[in-house]
Amino acid sequence: MSLRPAILDPYFAPATTLPGVGPKIAPLVDRLVGAQGQPARVVDLLFHIPTGGIDRRLRGSIAEAPVGEQVTLAVTVVDHQPGPLNRSKAPYRVVVEDETGDIALIFFNLPRQRIQGLLPLGARKIISGKIELWDGRRQMVHPDRILDTREADKLPAVEPVYGQTEGLTSRLIARFTQAALERVPELPEWQDPAWMQRNAFPPFREALEALHRPQDADGTKAEALERNPARRRLAYDELLASQLALALVRSRMRRKPGRANAGDGRLVEAFKNALPFPLTGAQTRAVTEIREDMVSDKRMLRLLQGDVGAGKTVVGLLAMASAVEAGRQAAMMAPTEILARQHFERLKPMVEAQGLRIALTTGRDKAGARRAVLEALADGTIDIVIGTHALFQENVIFKDLGLAVVDEQHRFGVHQRLALGAKGEAVDVLVMTATPIPRTLALAHFGDMDISVLDEKPAGRKPIATKLISLERLGEVVGGIGRALDAGARVYWVCPLVGESEALDLAAAEERAEDLQRIYGDKVGLVHGKLPGPEKDAAMERFIAGETKILVSTTVIEVGVDVPEATIMVIEHAERFGLSQLHQLRGRIGRGADASTCLLLYKGPLGETAKARLEIMRETEDGFRIAEEDLRLRGEGEMLGSRQSGLPGFKLARLETDGDLLGVARDEARLIMERDRELEGERSTALRTLLYLFERDAGVRLLRAG
Repeated sequence: MSLRPAILDPYFAPATTLPGVGPKIAPLVDRLVGAQGQPARVVDLLFHIPTGGIDRRLRGSIAEAPVGEQVTLAVTVVDHQPGPLNRSKAPYRVVVEDETGDIALIFFNLPRQRIQGLLPLGARKIISGKIELWDGRRQMVHPDRILDTREADKLPAVEPVYGQTEGLTSRLIARFTQAALERVPELPEWQDPAWMQRNAFPPFREALEALHRPQDADGTKAEALERNPARRRLAYDELLASQLALALVRSRMRRKPGRANAGDGRLVEAFKNALPFPLTGAQTRAVTEIREDMVSDKRMLRLLQGDVGAGKTVVGLLAMASAVEAGRQAAMMAPTEILARQHFERLKPMVEAQGLRIALTTGRDKAGARRAVLEALADGTIDIVIGTHALFQENVIFKDLGLAVVDEQHRFGVHQRLALGAKGEAVDVLVMTATPIPRTLALAHFGDMDISVLDEKPAGRKPIATKLISLERLGEVVGGIGRALDAGARVYWVCPLVGESEALDLAAAEERAEDLQRIYGDKVGLVHGKLPGPEKDAAMERFIAGETKILVSTTVIEVGVDVPEATIMVIEHAERFGLSQLHQLRGRIGRGADASTCLLLYKGPLGETAKARLEIMRETEDGFRIAEEDLRLRGEGEMLGSRQSGLPGFKLARLETDGDLLGVARDEARLIMERDRELEGERSTALRTLLYLFERDAGVRLLRAG
């Protein structure tokens, strides 16, 4: 049963309840604004904000009307000039005039009777459209609007323009949103009155009206829309709903009784002393922040984000040592089997040297081996377990799990964070990502967490030389690779697609591997996402062992794989990749003592955005700067893969332009929780309405679950 307030029922009514949205039109509306696989609702149409507007006001005369712009004029029909009957594609011209001059209206493929009925000789009409010059004469091809003068008041002063889909015009969408506006009630005000006044924010429903019924065409231009108080109001509503939901999750996690999850520090010190290198300042800071959380009786929910190669795994190990020191168990979860195995092999010698027991469990364990690990976890003989998402499964029971470390956080959503935290009593949760996230995105998607940042590289990491090379010079690149192999190098060669695609002229990994095998024989290996797991692992193992020297791959090698001997990264069609992805791929090299080179092969001519992306890659290795640029160039939805992250993306807020509102929303959400943790105070009804309106009601359900 839905606990959604009844006042929201008109907002969540099916779009088919609106006049005109019948069986033919409904699937088009669903495709345009509905969530995947779900029918559209009234609220989906209302949140489909116009992207611009057309000025339809009567202005001036034919002589004064500017060429190339939308104009609306009052005219008289004076002449019809149909094309020859034997030429069906010839245009039909209608000459109209006012006291200052005349203009030709041009129609193609429209029945003559229809044109003559619309524009009879001598009729006074209002026409609206764009004026063009043809052979020095003014004309208007297929006017947008033709109305009788007595219908002039039906023409909106400014007509909103909407993003549309085939078969659904902007004008139809406008008709449906106008009908939607007529049906929805004003809602209780959830925003702070002083904040509204300071920002000139209108009430919620008024803000919707201002956007769907614009009064000023200049105000509908992109820059003006960005600053429009009505749009900013709605963006802030959405950000506040999101931050309040995250604050509720955080409050719920924190409210469960915590336990001190660290001992006297001796084990942590022993691990530190055994490391072959000193911690960086950033690592030391992160270890201190994590330890403070673990020592306290509040549950830890912390995101550790570090640039490529900043040493997150070591910080994760020291956090796990704190839990084991307190007599509890620790688990580290990786998104892929290769990564889980790599963590296990790297940590095993260090953990066993301290007399502790570590185990690996993945979805591909044989039944007997898995049973043995599960029994050892349940009876407490395993101190640290490394695994894939198989650790989530119900039959995995710990004797006393104290810390869950989740690697590559953006692959797991909020609900999975909570699920792993539920695997024991008062489990601390540390999630790690090697994808630097701009501050606004981190707040938006991980606002339930505290954040530690590793922004320093360990000493001794050499810079990576990054070069942009046109694909026309592919032959030179292949020849250069041969010389590098003779000198002992290992090479990653990344392609964007797996199989031949006729639609896109992209190099396929399989084809590129065959080309290179013709030259370098069995030194060339291939790995891609469509390979079965064991084959993928075997191909990686051969490259790690040096049996193959060139690994042709799709982006499956993007995260975490560590081969210090690999010093060359070739990325084919680099213009097709996002910035953060390019940065992740480049981070696979430069992990050993030798100098490394990243070659970005591109197919010209490059568009502005692609050019900007590749230039940034050449300029800097700072993942946080790259992430900010990526957000600016690409927007948030694509960056985080927010569709996979377990959180809905934003419909109204755009983090690249509304980032300043996000920090305010987070502070406001935390203040609300401090003052009214159960949402029972004066504003509570309005705030719960807000959560349901933006479908962040998981937070309300958590409240009710205690």
